[in-house]
Amino acid sequence: MEASLLNSFSSTTNPPNKLAIFSEKWDWCLLRRKKSSLAVCQGASSGGNAKKISGFSSAATLMDAGSLVLSPNDQKVKKENNIAVNELVPFVETHDGIGIVKFLRGKGFFITGGTGFLAKVLIEKILRTAPDVGKIYLLIKAKTKEAAMERLKTEIINTELFKGLRQTYGKSYQAFMLSKLVPVVGNECDSDLGLGDDIAALIAKEVDVVINSAANTTFHERYDVALDINTKGPCNLMALANKCKKLKLFLQVSTAYVNGQRQGRIMEKPFCIGESIIGENYTSETPPGFESLDVENEMKLAMNSKGAYEDNEVAQKMKDLGLERARKYGWQDTYVFTKAMGEMVIDDMRGDLPVVIIRPSVIESTCKEPFPGWMEGNRMMDPIVLYYGKGQLTGFLVDPNGVLDVVPADMVVNATLAAIAKHGMAQKPDINVYQITSSVVNPLDFQDLSKLLYEHYNSSPCMDSEGRPINVPSMKLFSSMEDFSDHIWRDATQRSGLTALASSNGKLSQKLETMCRKSVEQAKYLASIYEPYTFYGGRFDNSNTERLMDSMSEEEKKKFGFDVGSLDWKDYITNVHIPGLKRHVLKGRGV
Repeated sequence: MEASLLNSFSSTTNPPNKLAIFSEKWDWCLLRRKKSSLAVCQGASSGGNAKKISGFSSAATLMDAGSLVLSPNDQKVKKENNIAVNELVPFVETHDGIGIVKFLRGKGFFITGGTGFLAKVLIEKILRTAPDVGKIYLLIKAKTKEAAMERLKTEIINTELFKGLRQTYGKSYQAFMLSKLVPVVGNECDSDLGLGDDIAALIAKEVDVVINSAANTTFHERYDVALDINTKGPCNLMALANKCKKLKLFLQVSTAYVNGQRQGRIMEKPFCIGESIIGENYTSETPPGFESLDVENEMKLAMNSKGAYEDNEVAQKMKDLGLERARKYGWQDTYVFTKAMGEMVIDDMRGDLPVVIIRPSVIESTCKEPFPGWMEGNRMMDPIVLYYGKGQLTGFLVDPNGVLDVVPADMVVNATLAAIAKHGMAQKPDINVYQITSSVVNPLDFQDLSKLLYEHYNSSPCMDSEGRPINVPSMKLFSSMEDFSDHIWRDATQRSGLTALASSNGKLSQKLETMCRKSVEQAKYLASIYEPYTFYGGRFDNSNTERLMDSMSEEEKKKFGFDVGSLDWKDYITNVHIPGLKRHVLKGRGV
């Protein structure tokens, strides 16, 4: 679930408004603001755009540390590639709408996080619907170009997700994929993404759209590690974007939960540099001692703190520091805090670049495309779903009246492509936020979810190690940690037979008690990590997203639909998502 940037990029066609300085010693992206600047954030009434006033200078210094893996360029391969592209018929649009397919044709992309779950669904959709797209450069963390190519083949080209394209192209599949996907050795955490001069120049010349899909999604990550990729990464990537000569759009894949502890209906509004959730509570004047959020200072704090601890304690101390800083400013954990600061950095550096921020909620398995139920790894709610199905977790700590905001991955991808086309063609120097969410338009509350899980596992139970069906009781929902702890202790001792052995075999009883306590502590830890989300008081407005959908043609809605309100949760959870979990995560074990 955890989700790498050093030569000199100076702005040409897209001069940014602010100064980005990369410290040579510490390799941190530091933001300097002039006192004459003014950034005005507009709310929902303006469509969630942020406007800039006054001028800033910008420079970015990046140092060389990487290379490129180019796709095959011999004549035989080129011939095969051309035949393969011509054999695949792209979607035909009968009405203009946004013109998604038209925009994608011939465009060059630069994507970070390309081997991740969501980015792979995005890449597959682009190649399937617009086979005449230009090169897609994928930043891949690897030691050598050969290792990067191997990751491309193993983690993308040869995966089941692309089986439709494999069937379409047949023997030409490998050649087609290598004609489109270009693995680039690099690291978003290095100030020049680890790129050499030649490949940096090539990307600056060829790329039309930059997509940042890289992230560290661990809720309680070390502060320095989370800042490195979630905040510093976008800063480094914006330096490259401002060098691109024909860039039409910069897109940041964020999360709806960057809204922190905001309550009620949460609008699609961008963050300006230095904003904080806690600061929104002070409408007139701030109380004595209140410190405004300073992204540069947070980076310095993490850098200095890391060197202040002993080796055997630095990891835990840095995790504690991240959580402390997040909660100080109104965010629930280090992940969403550093992602929010990443959004601030992008807004601060964007200059005249068109920027789109995509904020999905909890991304789960595909609903329809390229086929239902595909996913990788355990997403947010999946450990609970799987533990329950195996009879290992019969209750959980949630707000019984709360909502789990879930969206299928393919709907997020479709909305992303629609936004790319719309704003990539418009070329307006603004920032637009789209929350791809369900809590307002189609809420799935925890009570309904628990009923759906119970019904599914009673009709399609998991099997134990001896091939017998596992019977699960109705899932109990608890609103207090104390009640939840009592329940899982009783459940663990009953399942283990500890109560029956307590008086007959003291040694075995002690061993089982230790195992039960360990099981209980694990469940409590899981509950504590999820508590800010299972008791989340905000509901994500998606008015911008609905307006985006309204601007599509009927044909586009069929091919690139993302109407979360149309989802039938019973069908999705029981017939799509859980079967997908069993197949792609459990891989048939215990099914």
